[in-house]
Amino acid sequence: MSAEATNPATPGPVAPTASAAATAPVVPRADRRKSRPRLDLRRLGRAALLGPAVRGKLPDAIGHVVEAHRAHHPDADLDPLRRAYVLAESSHRGQMRKSGEPYITHPLAVTLILAELGAETTTLTASLLHDTVEDTDVTLDQVREQFGEEVRYLVDGVTKLEKVDYGAAAEPETFRKMLVATGSDVRVMSIKLADRLHNMRTLGVMRPEKQARIAKVTRDVLIPLAERLGVQALKTEMEDLVFAILHPEEYEHTRELIAENAARPDDPLAEVADEMRGVLREAGLQAEVLIRPRHFVSVHRVARKRGQLRGSDFGRLLVLVGEDADCYGVLGELHTCMTPVVSEFKDFIAVPKFNLYQSLHTAVARQDGQVVEVLIRTHQMHKVAEAGVVALGNPYAPAADAPTSDASASEGPADGERVDPTRPGWLSRLLEWQRAAPDPDTFWSTLREDLAQDREITVFRPDGGTLGLPEGATCVDAAYAQYGEDAHACIGARVNGRLATLSTVLRDGDTVQLLMGQDPASEPSREWLEHAHTPAARIAIQRWLATHPGGGTGEDGTTGERAEPAEDTAAPRPAHTAAPAGVTAPPRPAPAGAAPHRPAAGPVTGAPSRPRRADVLADRPGAAVRLAGCCTPVPPDEITGFAVRGGVVTVHRTECAAVTDMKGRGRTEIGVRWGDTTECRVTLVAESFGRPHLLADLTEAIASAGVDIVSATVEPPSQQRVRHTYTLQLPDAAHLPSLMRAMRDVPGVYDVTRAQHQAPAP
Repeated sequence: MSAEATNPATPGPVAPTASAAATAPVVPRADRRKSRPRLDLRRLGRAALLGPAVRGKLPDAIGHVVEAHRAHHPDADLDPLRRAYVLAESSHRGQMRKSGEPYITHPLAVTLILAELGAETTTLTASLLHDTVEDTDVTLDQVREQFGEEVRYLVDGVTKLEKVDYGAAAEPETFRKMLVATGSDVRVMSIKLADRLHNMRTLGVMRPEKQARIAKVTRDVLIPLAERLGVQALKTEMEDLVFAILHPEEYEHTRELIAENAARPDDPLAEVADEMRGVLREAGLQAEVLIRPRHFVSVHRVARKRGQLRGSDFGRLLVLVGEDADCYGVLGELHTCMTPVVSEFKDFIAVPKFNLYQSLHTAVARQDGQVVEVLIRTHQMHKVAEAGVVALGNPYAPAADAPTSDASASEGPADGERVDPTRPGWLSRLLEWQRAAPDPDTFWSTLREDLAQDREITVFRPDGGTLGLPEGATCVDAAYAQYGEDAHACIGARVNGRLATLSTVLRDGDTVQLLMGQDPASEPSREWLEHAHTPAARIAIQRWLATHPGGGTGEDGTTGERAEPAEDTAAPRPAHTAAPAGVTAPPRPAPAGAAPHRPAAGPVTGAPSRPRRADVLADRPGAAVRLAGCCTPVPPDEITGFAVRGGVVTVHRTECAAVTDMKGRGRTEIGVRWGDTTECRVTLVAESFGRPHLLADLTEAIASAGVDIVSATVEPPSQQRVRHTYTLQLPDAAHLPSLMRAMRDVPGVYDVTRAQHQAPAP
């Protein structure tokens, strides 16, 4: 099959199979525009076999590459391209592609793709040489000697590992090597993406099963990488090529839909574009309005979403302006003079996407109900939207005003010193977890899962720092992103100031404060694996669980409470039930894990001697007074009373839910007030994150305050959260605030409140 480049303006690729190639995709009217003619790379490759050009002149075979390169970089030094082509052509001479062309046509085509996107000279030089080390006798040392360290690094980055050395692991390990190299220089992946695109264009000569295998790797790995690096021009064409191979029937149906739409006499996109040009012209805004046909996969997705397609569904309008402020001026005019669909508005200029993409998105409605999507961006934004990181040029080039020399420029930075200041957050995370991947299979499967998460959010730390996470990430993911393996000790989080479980899914812009346990015995829970969304979190948890077979969450859901005795054994412990712990007054707590399989919850009662109750005086002489158990009022709470059966007056806190209920039923309030006695009984609820020895620490804190525990109940843990309810006898109600503070100071406890449950109606 011909290796000629597909016109990037067409909505789909040249079909890679013989059956699909019989009918080329139809170009909609709106996309018929003047463009550079297609290149006959077969002819160019054969011409190159005639030998190198006259010394000091450019070979004819790379004339089109030079033309495309000069369009973006008029002052570029072309000598490296000439020398790289001469070396590549002489090295590959005699080699043929499976499609029948001379092999030199492949590096030429790859280089032309990058030149069209605006890649700088160093990238194009490395692109011409990208297969020389892999497929010829040229060595990396020779590349360094002739072209410098920078070109050597790029060529090495895209050179495959030998199957003879790595066997079945060669492909995943090659990608691992390539990603690590990309971490220091994103141009490595730019060359790989262009290389894969040209190979996909000429895949029709392969066996069907090999086509399918390569297409699946392209779909699962290369296309997501192109999306993340913002190289939409490559991504969309690769998507269509994969679509044609893996889903030929759907591809053919979509091609027919595009052809039918192109044959229609009316074009709603063209009509709206003309109207839009008039609106902007009257407003005095210099803008270019273009029609951008959707590519095949995009049309297919819209058809699946909306069913019957209308003319406006086959493309979008693109408005290009000179300055950022003009984007908002255009938006205002369109929303004023046309009918906007407000729900479709998105501002990716103020908040760019993680892959550098910037645009305003909106939509306008026609009178017939058709909705036309509109993209508004500057020319520079458009360049970046199409070429992504390729449009950034050389991120390691010195500033324009910095003195440089040819020697220093050719040498480049030394190995180990290459740091890309523009490295995206997703790539940093990928590089972190890949180090911990135990084997190639785990790396390969995890890489595909990671790349499937194609949206990113940013969350803020309390110190003002940020964390970049994939959409759907939870507090577990945030913990491991911030603390690495130290996140094993995380016991909870606050999201936007409110307590949240570790399973809480984070949203873009959330503020996350991670709460770390002080107990060195803290450990991750097996449940965390269900909430871990990022490879870094999953791999770290799995590694810990693999080295601690008995650790993690037990059957009761707590985080690894242990059954060994507590360190303090100086005093004998009282006998206790099979509930989480037994306490007396003053308590000496048993370890919170005294039995490996204990009931999930249960009351614990002590035997304090006939406690005195706080005195309450009622405005009903002779009536017995009883403190309500639903809200356990204590001095100096505001209280009120109600008469119940037998003439007894029950006393409630005024904010108790039972008060509202009884007032609603017409019960008469009875005035009550506190007497002189300050001894009282109160029920407190402590909410905490599960950890070893928590119950022991809590009861110790209560005992240290000189308070008797009348009873205690521990509810079954839920999502690492544990709820303790204590009924306590205080010698003085004035001690209550300090007692609650002491309980809150216990590590893992995040709140202590008075009981607020609804009491049964008397």
